[in-house]
Amino acid sequence: MPELRTMMPEDGEAAILAELQKSGGVIIEGLLAEELVEQLNREMDPLIEVASSTTDINPVIDAFFGDKVRHVTGMAGKSVAFAEQVMCHPLFLSLCNSVLLPNCADYRLNLGHLMDRGPGSKRQYIHRDELVWVHYPDPDREIQVASIVALVDFTQENGATALLPGSHLWKKDRQPQESEIAYAEMKAGSAVIYLGSTLHAGGANQTQEQWRRGFHLSYCLGWLRTEENNLLAVPPQKAAQLSRRAQELVGYGVHDAVESFGGYLGMLDMRHPTDLLAEGKL
Repeated sequence: MPELRTMMPEDGEAAILAELQKSGGVIIEGLLAEELVEQLNREMDPLIEVASSTTDINPVIDAFFGDKVRHVTGMAGKSVAFAEQVMCHPLFLSLCNSVLLPNCADYRLNLGHLMDRGPGSKRQYIHRDELVWVHYPDPDREIQVASIVALVDFTQENGATALLPGSHLWKKDRQPQESEIAYAEMKAGSAVIYLGSTLHAGGANQTQEQWRRGFHLSYCLGWLRTEENNLLAVPPQKAAQLSRRAQELVGYGVHDAVESFGGYLGMLDMRHPTDLLAEGKL
């Protein structure tokens, strides 16, 4: 069985980036401090208690996630700790700077939500996250960086993410084999980071009573439509509580490509929405 390399934040962004580009995915052990994981779990407990296990979007999406997975969406609008210490984690932003910024003026949060995979949940079908933008066929660049952050220990038995190392370099019509799958087994506070072009799937939870709780967050080129409507998930009164960088990531920033002889996307009243937030005008 292939394995994903496990690295530490102390290994440095350059080494981690090299592994991400080589294998399409890498596990980062100890990304979040134990105290932060405990805080996030405390904040999530009451939200999970009332969370839905259906998506109400369409039957295909319902089948993709299954009826034994609880969802807490729009995390940047529900937890300041998530917005500032997970979404804005320096390692995530550093990797996005290297992978995404060559193809955009700035990147944005694509989605940030919690998935709690319950006992009996089936494995997702193997897929590439970049296919969300199916009308951008065969992109010749990386358009997304994604991660699953473990809030409990992940094991193959409780649904650790299945990922196919090297699949970001495959021809798109190559069919994956079971023997090529690696599982992102990791301790709480760790994360598996992967490219939008890497084949992967949420794992099957074969336990009797363990829930596999983790954040799924991803970033995309700033000129793409995001999977989650973050401006509604983080309305102005909540966005005003966040740092400017967090505001930019959830969509209050402007994609200013003028220096590259491009356009200017996301303005309001001919101004940056982040400035309007700072002035209390939103």
